[in-house]
Amino acid sequence: MPTDERYMTYMGKGGKKLIHWEHWSNPDAETFLTGIDYYNHPRQCREKLRDLYPMLGLPIPQTDAPLSRPKLGTEMSSNQDDHTVRWGDSETATFLHGEGYFKSADDVFKFSPLEHGDFSGWKHVVTAFDYSSDDVIFQQFRKQYPADWGDKAPEGSSASFFFYNTMFMWPLLTFGWELFLECCMEDEFERIMDEFAEINRRVFRAISKLPVNFVICHDDIVTTRGPVCSPS
Repeated sequence: MPTDERYMTYMGKGGKKLIHWEHWSNPDAETFLTGIDYYNHPRQCREKLRDLYPMLGLPIPQTDAPLSRPKLGTEMSSNQDDHTVRWGDSETATFLHGEGYFKSADDVFKFSPLEHGDFSGWKHVVTAFDYSSDDVIFQQFRKQYPADWGDKAPEGSSASFFFYNTMFMWPLLTFGWELFLECCMEDEFERIMDEFAEINRRVFRAISKLPVNFVICHDDIVTTRGPVCSPS
């Protein structure tokens, strides 16, 4: 019988106590709860938080070296369009995705995701990897797991892989909101979406070879009425 409670929960066989999954991103809350300044002593603070709330399952920093505090916090820069806010112990990127790459709809329609292939320098696309082939993708992802696992995760393990760029997120992050909305209903955009679909097929073919038992996908593009895009 597997001892990994998260595995059992994923399989729909969890116990009465649900496994907690917290997207934790508030150092100020950690400081308040523990009495230890997170930025001055990140490891000590997180260790104390683990003692107080072990169910969070938060990772412990490798060192206790002080961290730089976010520069902007919740303040905006002089340009209202490119402001950032605090995110975790750092800052968000701006929402000007694609800025510097795409200036017009013509730029979008000329772009080929497959010909470009390598997005490793495009930090605004979030999962900034080289997607030029199945093998290239696999080699990048495989490094995240112990070498001695081979091609299979330990039995009963909740080992998983998380992928952020759903079909909705690819064009949004690559081109930015404005150009995405301007172009998405045009016939020319179908070719671009077909190419992003092929990239994601490469991704999931690579994931299928990883030593993991579960795949977790980004799914929070929703409104109060449900998903913006049908999961099907």
